[in-house]
Amino acid sequence: MSFSKILIANRGEIACRVMRSARRLGYRTVAVFSDADAQALHVRQADEAVRIGAAPATESYLNIAALLAAAQASGADAVHPGYGFLSERADFAAACAEAGVVFIGPPAEAIAAMGDKARAKRRMMEAGVPSLPGYLGEQQDEASLFAEATRLGYPLLVKAVAGGGGRGMRLVRAADELPAALASARREAENAFGDGGLMLERLIEQGRHIEIQVFADAQGHAIHLGERDCTAQRRRQKLIEEAPSPIVDAALRAAMGRDAVAAAQAVGYVGAGTVEFIVDAQGRHFFLEMNTRLQVEHPVTEAITGLDLVEWQLRIAAGEPLPLRQDQIRFDGHAIEARLYAEDPYDGFKPQTGRVVHWRPEAAAGVRIDHGIAEGEEVTPFYDPLLAKLIVHGRDREDAIRRLAHALEQTPLLGLVHNGRFLRDLLRHPDFGAARLHTGLLDEWAQRGEPARPRPRDEHWLIATAILALGDGVAERRPAGVARYDLSLQQGDERRRWRVATEGRSAFIDAHRVDLLSPERVAVDGRQISLHSWRDGRRVQIAAEAAVFEFEEPSPYPQGAARADPLRACAPVAGLVAQLLVQVGDTVAEGQPLLSVEAMKMEMWLTAGAAGRVKALHVGPHDAVAAGALLLELEP
Repeated sequence: MSFSKILIANRGEIACRVMRSARRLGYRTVAVFSDADAQALHVRQADEAVRIGAAPATESYLNIAALLAAAQASGADAVHPGYGFLSERADFAAACAEAGVVFIGPPAEAIAAMGDKARAKRRMMEAGVPSLPGYLGEQQDEASLFAEATRLGYPLLVKAVAGGGGRGMRLVRAADELPAALASARREAENAFGDGGLMLERLIEQGRHIEIQVFADAQGHAIHLGERDCTAQRRRQKLIEEAPSPIVDAALRAAMGRDAVAAAQAVGYVGAGTVEFIVDAQGRHFFLEMNTRLQVEHPVTEAITGLDLVEWQLRIAAGEPLPLRQDQIRFDGHAIEARLYAEDPYDGFKPQTGRVVHWRPEAAAGVRIDHGIAEGEEVTPFYDPLLAKLIVHGRDREDAIRRLAHALEQTPLLGLVHNGRFLRDLLRHPDFGAARLHTGLLDEWAQRGEPARPRPRDEHWLIATAILALGDGVAERRPAGVARYDLSLQQGDERRRWRVATEGRSAFIDAHRVDLLSPERVAVDGRQISLHSWRDGRRVQIAAEAAVFEFEEPSPYPQGAARADPLRACAPVAGLVAQLLVQVGDTVAEGQPLLSVEAMKMEMWLTAGAAGRVKALHVGPHDAVAAGALLLELEP
């Protein structure tokens, strides 16, 4: 099973991360890319790169034939699937084997056994691994699912039997929510995994999400590398992960580790895998699923064990035995990972797109930054909104929390909306510090509008005003010979007006003085401050304390009415039309669902703003749309 050139069948930060270990071990690497990723960082970092199709994942990263053709064209004799996309598809692993290409992952049979969540749960129950009560989806008709939901009781989870990553999963708290949840989960599962099968599972309220990293070799040996706590989630998708878990003691770690190894051995597992459990308020653990791949959060395990898990994957795929025994695994300190997403956490975690205009990550001691973006790159709506991961290793949990909060402040990203400030505030929240979390807590906060969107301080207003006043072309817009003039700025829903004069690189703003000392250094009334900023015409972005504040000089020309037109439905974000429920001529009621737009693993529904008749449709199913694009028009 020797190999020398590895094709990474993925993109973004995981492709870059796999390349680092592969090249360190002497393997050549091949990147693949869609039309949307032609200039992406993972393409530039690989030894070779091959185009595999158009931007939609179904035409590129999910196209098995295109990936195998790329392997053949480049001479790659091994494939690393990363995570997501085809990483848990048994047919991909089987196709690689048939093509004579080493699949760096478990056998197709093990992927199939664990890839079907219902089938996996049956296997775990047979192996004696504790599992939650549920319905494993033998009958998929709505009547059967309704009957089983009634038997289980509410609240419960509707889950796709295929895939993972929170896709095809819906929380149902009452019977009247079930029809919409079934339809939505089935549609998302079909789009993401090509399989609309569903199962039901009793919900553990106030539960903790704990997972165990396992490894197994082809010689029949299996061990675990401890646990990761992934309880900090929104919409059932993880935001912050840490190792070890602050609520797991030695006895629970041993019990969960034993069950995780049993789960792997029950399906003849080989390679890296993760067994996920939910832990209830009484400290009892129950099997959720097994992810037959490397996890996004694997770096925290690497930090506390000192091991390179991708290196282990490559060595096992080459036929080597496990490098260590269970009794040789050691844990040191505490590690935490924060996921930097292109999303607005203060608006329902709505995904965002845009161009990266400033991103220069520099890892300090004890800080690791895994990313797959570069300045000038466009973040598109076609893929997961994950931009980067910041991982810290501290002597204990308190030390790690402090280091990670600081790292978020010292790693500014400008150009598009992201969740950096939300992550920092979450780390500093008393509930996080005291480990008082459960998997639904962040969604509860979002419903209450907590934490509130951050506001810029007075000094940020002054700095933005100075940057605009001293920017290229601003002087030409002022009357000749006028020493002081008025300058207005808008930030969110707040507007301020200043009296400004300039001299050299200094701005005199009302009673204040701002000096632009260098691109990353300013002085406000004599106090020097380090910061990052970006100006584009009348707009300025300032990064401060992990937040990004955008200021704009309002146009002097009259603007049209900003309020939404109830007879026009516009795209909330750039994305793809996932479902269209109406046709031209249909009569609709106010609040009736019209269509949905899917972007970056999130589906957003547009409803009728008023009763009326569908006058015009400007899109069809699966069409790509820009943010703000007009999709549908009604007439009274």
